[in-house]
Amino acid sequence: MAKDIEGAEDSAKDYTDPPPAPLIDAEELTKWSLYRAVIAEFIATLLFLYVTVLTVIGYKHQSDPGLNSTDAGCNGVGVLGIAWAFGGMIFILVYCTAGISGGHINPAVTFGLFLARKVSLVRALLYIVAQCLGAICGVGLVKGFQRAFYVRYGGGANELNDGYSKGTGLAAEIIGTFVLVYTVFSATDPKRNARDSHVPVLAPLPIGFAVFMVHLATIPITGTGINPARSFGAAVIYNQDKAWDDQWIFWVGPFIGAAIAAAYHQYLLRASGAKASGSFRSNA
Repeated sequence: MAKDIEGAEDSAKDYTDPPPAPLIDAEELTKWSLYRAVIAEFIATLLFLYVTVLTVIGYKHQSDPGLNSTDAGCNGVGVLGIAWAFGGMIFILVYCTAGISGGHINPAVTFGLFLARKVSLVRALLYIVAQCLGAICGVGLVKGFQRAFYVRYGGGANELNDGYSKGTGLAAEIIGTFVLVYTVFSATDPKRNARDSHVPVLAPLPIGFAVFMVHLATIPITGTGINPARSFGAAVIYNQDKAWDDQWIFWVGPFIGAAIAAAYHQYLLRASGAKASGSFRSNA
């Protein structure tokens, strides 16, 4: 009887890990599915920046004490609304594009998945380029539609806020991105989906909530980057010294956070370090 129970549990937990993506897969370049995925990443990042930067600028306009002298701080969506805009858009866009491109919409996520051998180097590079171009175009649309407000209210660019050191800003970006990328790995883990099949998980939901919670914590520090494309696109269009001076924080921090999350999930929680390193050697 005990053996029967053990066998039933093992069969219920059966899962199949997808094979590691090759380090360099030139054959991918001949497939339409790759270019369709790249286009999906471009459009998703464009929409993400368009909606979220408009929300930031709209809030700053509505709460401008020069225009609303009475209870200016209570007008607009507030920091909570901004966090909901970022988290909600990630939920929507990951849900829409997950079946096409994986719904990365973030170079840090792509980098973390590349380190875990979920995507090839070719796909990762094309995704990151598409995400950065999409971000630039999305913020460009905002500036085109709201030029006066865009310039007046800082263009939605990420900058280290007064009173915080660069080290604090970097740490905030590392930890915030770790939370996001760790959530991505956990929500898409085939082993967990098989083990906890009695608890349905809609992957975009926890990912969107991770973005929401991180924004609540780090908006006062850096305006919350955790997405190099988001920070880069806003800096390109806004093009002011302060945004460029702090730009390195919004690349170095997220990439370090993504690398730590990938290592933590794959090597510690999944204990797949030997398998991953072996597949790197075999595909080199």
